Amino acid sequence: MPRLRIKICCITSVEEARCAVEAGADVLGLVARMPSGPIDDALIAEIAAAAPDGIDTFLLTSATGPDAVADHVRRCGTTTVQLVDVVPIATYRELRKSCPSVAIVQVLHVTGPATVDAAHAVAPYVDTLLLDSGNPTAAIKELGGTGRVHDWTISRRIVEAAAVPVFLARGLNAGNVGAAIRAVRPHGVDLCSGVRAGGELDPDKLAAYIGAVREAA
Repeated sequence: MPRLRIKICCITSVEEARCAVEAGADVLGLVARMPSGPIDDALIAEIAAAAPDGIDTFLLTSATGPDAVADHVRRCGTTTVQLVDVVPIATYRELRKSCPSVAIVQVLHVTGPATVDAAHAVAPYVDTLLLDSGNPTAAIKELGGTGRVHDWTISRRIVEAAAVPVFLARGLNAGNVGAAIRAVRPHGVDLCSGVRAGGELDPDKLAAYIGAVREAA
């Protein structure tokens, strides 16, 4: 199994980014104001510019239209864009044309077996899938950050069937991430609240989580 990649999401400062990287993170997740995200585009651009070589920076955007997404990516300067909502095929095509060096990650919210079909449909247009536990069809869309654990058996089916790498997110912590990795066999894992205390990145929780990931992988 290739080295499993660790994404620490919801990074809010250059200092948090440095802490995550020093602890062993491979990817930094930068949540834009959607409108609920914690940081603005200027700070995302600052953190992305300060990231060491070899560390990927993911812009989490809720924009869906081709021009809106491409503009957001150009403003922030990240290596990757993570699309948290359903987007038209035209958005993928515009990103490939106008931002050819930027990798595309599509979030899929695992709500049932139909998500396997959704993964098949979108995989040809993206570089990576990320499996989350929101509810994009709710009256007020849940596009991530729920902390819920979804059905890992469906996640495993997606990993086995998808033609692109898959990240597993949501509800993970040092206590369950090993079981999640063994059950799903993802390309990477994604964590936010499980390594925080009082809203701040907690070095002890971060170390415990990354240690558990490395042990399981």
